[in-house]
Amino acid sequence: MNTEQLYQERLNRYVTAMRNEKPDRIPLRPFVAEFTAKYAGYTCQDVSVSYQKAFDAAVKTAKGFDWDAVVPNMVYAYMGIAMAAGLRYYGIPGIHIPHTTGFNYIEPSEEEAFMKADEYDELIRDPAGFLYSVWLPRVAAETCKIGQPSTSRNNIALVKSAMAMLDYFYAFGPQIQRLRTEAGTVSAIAGIFKAPFDIIADKLRGYVGLMMDMHTQPKKVLQACEALMPHLCHVGLTTSDPNKLVPIGFWMHRGTVPFINPRQFDSHFWPTLKPIIEEFWKHGRQTLFYAEGKWKHHLQTFRELPDRSIVFHCDQDDIFHVHRELHDKFAISGGIPNTLLSFGRPEEVREFCLRVIKEVAGNGGYIMDAGAIMQDDTSVENMRVMTQVCREFGGYPAGSYQPPSALSPSEVPASIADRQKVAGMAGCPVPAIRPGVCFPWEQKVKEYPSITGDRDLIRKVWEDVDALGAVYIWQMLESF
Repeated sequence: MNTEQLYQERLNRYVTAMRNEKPDRIPLRPFVAEFTAKYAGYTCQDVSVSYQKAFDAAVKTAKGFDWDAVVPNMVYAYMGIAMAAGLRYYGIPGIHIPHTTGFNYIEPSEEEAFMKADEYDELIRDPAGFLYSVWLPRVAAETCKIGQPSTSRNNIALVKSAMAMLDYFYAFGPQIQRLRTEAGTVSAIAGIFKAPFDIIADKLRGYVGLMMDMHTQPKKVLQACEALMPHLCHVGLTTSDPNKLVPIGFWMHRGTVPFINPRQFDSHFWPTLKPIIEEFWKHGRQTLFYAEGKWKHHLQTFRELPDRSIVFHCDQDDIFHVHRELHDKFAISGGIPNTLLSFGRPEEVREFCLRVIKEVAGNGGYIMDAGAIMQDDTSVENMRVMTQVCREFGGYPAGSYQPPSALSPSEVPASIADRQKVAGMAGCPVPAIRPGVCFPWEQKVKEYPSITGDRDLIRKVWEDVDALGAVYIWQMLESF
């Protein structure tokens, strides 16, 4: 079988499982980050600072293990961009931390938070404007604060960090093609999304600051989450798979116990998350709920979402409990404990994987993976055991399934009906400045003299290049 045939077979298998159906066998889709460096003979610094080496390591690992799907680069936060802008919230291997350590996120203290407690109104009024005028100068050491005299260093930092981002993003197309042609491996996800509440906790107020605000000004927090909703939704949709086959990656951080209590989940986290997930589904996109931590308190709430609209990825929850609660509505992935893959004995890995195959994957709708992203403490031997067990025992009996196909989960007849019913973002507050816009044409055109010739062409080009400014700032916020 050539690699293209292998790719098509794996794509059909993977998408069939995400439709919560039974393919020919259980797909393997490990989310491997610094593990790829370990396997390929690189350091953590290599794959953090050089995306080319990270890409090479991902391809080598996919080929070496013969997996169905992987992320083209799970060491996603390219440190070249962080270096260009001087991002203060990263510990970069070889600079701030040992070169043998994976990059670190450094959350500031409450006093040094990148957004202050009295700045909610400015964020709510114009999120993109706030990010450019207040947030970026605080997080990017190479830039100047608004009101300070500009410097060549400031200007160069903005240009080179934007160019580095475009260079990195444009490299993903060829990387996805490399996985396809060299390894016959599917690109596992497309798109980036984080919940509004998580964005405030991760990158703006910090966790401690946000928790204080939840007690002192909860209405402002909710308004800020609502203001962020259309912009984060726009980023998710515009970066998603145009073929509607692989899901949007949703990294779930601070919305669960013990970070917030169930009452706060109900009042802030879920009301500003659910409409976005529904909007993705209305547009035919699944969402991968990468449920970091434990989410058992909210599994019944997730059942409010339409069938097949998400794939639930199990991290620290009991995979067998998750299966009992969700398998009738959604496909499930993960659940193999990272501690087991890093420090367990091979026979323990084998035993646990066999149990998952028997008790979770029996009727399809399961994708084998670890609970969380795998770093360089993951055992190569144990990864081979997980792979071998899935290959040897993960096949379904002939006649027990329809031939796997790459029919989009949203195109299943029942899903089409569901998509027509969901509210999505309808009824949510409409932002004064549209998502994907920094400086609206309606304002810019007032600065021009009388326009002759094709006015619509001038407008289109302006809006296209202005949208690149939105790409830069929202990707800095969500991805880097």
